[in-house]
Amino acid sequence: MDVGPKDRLRAVDLAATVGISVQQVRNYVEQGVLPPARRTPSGYRIFTSEHSRALTVARRLAEGHGWGRTREIMAAVHRGDLPAALAALDGGHAELDRERADIRRVLGAFETVLAASPAARPAPRRGVRIGEVAALVGVRTSQLRLWEARDLLRPTRAPGTNYRVYDEAELRAAQVVALLRRGAYPFEIIEAVLGELRNTGSAQRVRAELARREQDLHARSLRRLRGSAALHDYLRQRAQPVPPGDLVD
Repeated sequence: MDVGPKDRLRAVDLAATVGISVQQVRNYVEQGVLPPARRTPSGYRIFTSEHSRALTVARRLAEGHGWGRTREIMAAVHRGDLPAALAALDGGHAELDRERADIRRVLGAFETVLAASPAARPAPRRGVRIGEVAALVGVRTSQLRLWEARDLLRPTRAPGTNYRVYDEAELRAAQVVALLRRGAYPFEIIEAVLGELRNTGSAQRVRAELARREQDLHARSLRRLRGSAALHDYLRQRAQPVPPGDLVD
């Protein structure tokens, strides 16, 4: 279909609508973020309101999904591969679902730690050896070595003897690992718990931080939802072949 003069946009005008460079507009065409552009007899690209809509949709998608996935989605749309576009979109929402589940599991682990509040006697200044730590937390020394190999525990070594020495922080870490393993928490959750504890030093502060992250996740989910809605409208305008009933008002 011929493009009327009133529907034509210069690359510079299209770029100005969202504050990007003309070169970025060209890059988007090459990457498939924008639909293919016809050319004038002299070789200039012809941009239209469809390119403007695609650019707006792409930026809305990128707010929620990031530019990597946005390029994948828009390129699939513009080459007519709707299943690939939807699969990429679903992948983004699935990532948020997994992240939300992980946050809740870590929060649950911290609730376990806070409720139990394991408290062994304070470690001497020079720390304690592996056998005493094993007795304090109720595990074998071989278990402590396994946790150390997984970087869950980080004892130092005594000069001369090279014996493992646990200070108060590492004794506390051993208690937390033992507690959570008894609760059947997987190692990746325990690693997250210990990482947060080492960064903040306070289980209560970690719990507050994880709650803040959960709220941030909700905001990101809403941004992805808005991006998905914008893509849905764009597909309707392009009259993409979709299953009956999917694009009704």
